[in-house]
Amino acid sequence: MPSISFDRSFMPNYGQAVVLAPGVRRVTCNNPGPFTFHGTNSYIIGEGKVAILDPGPADKAHIEALLQATKGETISHILISHTHSDHSPGAELLQQRCGAAIYAEGPHRPARTLHLGEINPLDASADSKLEIDHFLKNGERIEGEGWALDVLHTPGHTANHLSFALPDGSGLFSADHVMAWSTSIVAPPDGSMADYMASLKALMKRKDAVYWPGHGGIVKEPESFLLGLRAHREMREAALIDRLDAGDETIAQMVAIVYKDVDRSLHGAASLSMFAQIEYLVARGFVVCQEAIPSLSAHYRLIR
Repeated sequence: MPSISFDRSFMPNYGQAVVLAPGVRRVTCNNPGPFTFHGTNSYIIGEGKVAILDPGPADKAHIEALLQATKGETISHILISHTHSDHSPGAELLQQRCGAAIYAEGPHRPARTLHLGEINPLDASADSKLEIDHFLKNGERIEGEGWALDVLHTPGHTANHLSFALPDGSGLFSADHVMAWSTSIVAPPDGSMADYMASLKALMKRKDAVYWPGHGGIVKEPESFLLGLRAHREMREAALIDRLDAGDETIAQMVAIVYKDVDRSLHGAASLSMFAQIEYLVARGFVVCQEAIPSLSAHYRLIR
């Protein structure tokens, strides 16, 4: 089974525009954290008349850094990969300064309908106020002066997650779907493991040379990295099935064993990831929930 090796050697160079390729610059926001790594990557695409992808959180210093990096240029497009609070709220601040239109797949929404009485634990991390000027569809091409991007709908991390590819195959902006430093968080009800795996499969059919992600450094060998990501999720699924087979019934019981080597402060996120895996197994008929509605606290068993 293919293995995966994460690269955490990223240098953020806060406030500076780092040239990654002709017409591609990266400015990293100073918002480090357990889920943002060193911070959110914003990308400047093109030269002269440019697009900015993911202006980040509502951070005035970061918006000022983007404006300084594009001084003497015109910002014609503001592109949003997805509506998490570390990626899209800065769009409003940036638009106020440059007047560019905002492009995104759609408003923030859960990947599935909430169950009766279910409370979305991820509401605080969502940007539900983003005002979108242009709605993007899978397969659409966005064009500016001297640059173009193909739109790829890659749900899984969120329902409205987009990746953007250079038409010549030289690079793909993978946002939070594929990152070199860590796996993506897939947490119901915002995220869907079925969607995530399908999006991985869709990217595997492509031959993009490198990925520029939403956090951390470049994914330099996407083909082998994607195989490793898929294998990693399959291993997590196998570990979950082993725990159910051993008699565990709850997510809390399984997380304590499967994620025993992970810092306990991250066990809440691990529980949500395991919940996504459980939902995926239930949908495929391998696991049954012993209560009426699947939840983080429900009991589960294998279907033999």
